[in-house]
Amino acid sequence: MNSGSTSLKLSAVDGEGTSSPVESFEGVPPGIAGVAHRIVHGGPRFREAVVIDAGVERELSALSELVPLHNAPALAALARARRALPGVQHVAVFDTAFHATIPDEASTYAVPSRWREEWDIRRYGFHGLSVAWAAEQVPVPRLVVCHLGGGCSVTAVRDGRSVDTTMGFTPLEGVPMATRAGSIDPAIVLHLIRTGKLELPEVEIALERESGLLGLSGVSGRVEELERSNDPAARLALSVFTYRVAGAVGAMAVALGGIDALVFTGGVGEHSARVRDEICARLAFLGALRVEVVDAREDVVAARAARELLA
Repeated sequence: MNSGSTSLKLSAVDGEGTSSPVESFEGVPPGIAGVAHRIVHGGPRFREAVVIDAGVERELSALSELVPLHNAPALAALARARRALPGVQHVAVFDTAFHATIPDEASTYAVPSRWREEWDIRRYGFHGLSVAWAAEQVPVPRLVVCHLGGGCSVTAVRDGRSVDTTMGFTPLEGVPMATRAGSIDPAIVLHLIRTGKLELPEVEIALERESGLLGLSGVSGRVEELERSNDPAARLALSVFTYRVAGAVGAMAVALGGIDALVFTGGVGEHSARVRDEICARLAFLGALRVEVVDAREDVVAARAARELLA
């Protein structure tokens, strides 16, 4: 079960890693070994797959405040799956786990020690299942993975291990996304609240659901719709997007000391040649780059982790 910010996908994965889509819970094939649930935020504790019990579920629910577009829908999907499939074990597989290898210099925010030590404020990173799959498909020493979809991130992978990524404490940080702002000056939020222009809930809704490509264009957060538009705001939205992604790739090159290959994955990364071309054009100064498009297969990575845990 892959509960993302914009979709819920079900698939059946066999022991050889071959998967097939499942349209509904009623269509789940008989004899399944378990259910793997993609969970976006595992917090500081969950760094590997875990069987979901009442205690785990409580901890995941507490993390929902950090990822309102992700963990809450995933827990709702878990409840549905338990009702439909009560006789099997359910396993949480975490996007954040792949990024546990990020070194302190890349994961640490320059904030007071109390924030970091008592409140676990650090860069966790997300899209880990997708990046792990891409790294398997393109096994080079210095890899940059652009997962571009409803949510977007850019990750540096050295020898199969994450060493830096654009998303941070939550999936709101980083490059602009479909409806999420990505990184902005935090003083903007302080200013809007301090001057009474917006209340905290309004700011949260705006940054999560009304910003990004949607906020820039005023029309849509969907790249395919913006590409069909001749409106100047739509063109600006795509330009801001490709500029920021290219800049993030450059930053990941610093983390890696160069790039051996650049991967595009996710709905936009896989299907928008225009976005890929514009990003690569902005990176032409790096010289000839090996560029690969990889179909995201988070289901295979999650199922494999669950199968190993339940074996």
